[in-house]
Amino acid sequence: METPKNRFKAALREGRQQIGLWNMISGPLVPEALSGLGYDWVVIDTEHSPTDVADVLPALQAMAAEPATSAVVRPAWNDPVIIKRLLDFGAQTLLIPYVQSAEEARAAVAATRYPPVGMRGVAGLHRATRYGRIGDYAARAHEETCVLVQVETKTALDRLEEIAAVEGVDGVFFGPADLSASLGHPGRLDHPEVVAAIMDGIDRLKAMNVPSGILSLDSDFARACIARGTGFTAVGIDAGLMLGAARDLLGRFR
Repeated sequence: METPKNRFKAALREGRQQIGLWNMISGPLVPEALSGLGYDWVVIDTEHSPTDVADVLPALQAMAAEPATSAVVRPAWNDPVIIKRLLDFGAQTLLIPYVQSAEEARAAVAATRYPPVGMRGVAGLHRATRYGRIGDYAARAHEETCVLVQVETKTALDRLEEIAAVEGVDGVFFGPADLSASLGHPGRLDHPEVVAAIMDGIDRLKAMNVPSGILSLDSDFARACIARGTGFTAVGIDAGLMLGAARDLLGRFR
């Protein structure tokens, strides 16, 4: 049995735009439902949601019914213990938050690689190996593992090229909310300095041929980012979409 192909990683390498959604509502039902809608990727977020590490496994199992939608898992931190567990659950694409330097990017990659290249702990009977049926998993898992790192401070922006150049980093994701705070404009994602910094970052990554990504709930800004060159663009959050629809429905009756 072969290691499952990572459609998301392949699409990034081929330069195909990937449109995604954010899942912050805990439990397997919502990611399962979202993955059947036709989006290219859905983020199972454990950083800014009630979803814990153990909750990721049933979410991945639920999403497996719709293989055309890739699961991207965001751990709460760049922690090799957390990363090891998520990989053993079968996560193939990880979005690592708050990477500030090339050293931290290398640590993130090392946590996803088996020795002697990295430091991922070796086990044979887990979901990622299909419970031992993928005989060469340890030797080839890295081929289908996708590491995305988040740049979300001015410090990280200043070091963007060195972070993006780390071997094993497959893409760089800009965090607009944290960037706005770091640049002195908390909550002002539309501030000209924040927008200019993100657009400049997209340009810099494009010059390096490194895929860039972003989450934006502003459709016009999301389209502008795509036009500028992002390769993976999230355009909504499940809780926000639910609340927006609920407000619109109530408005039609009151």
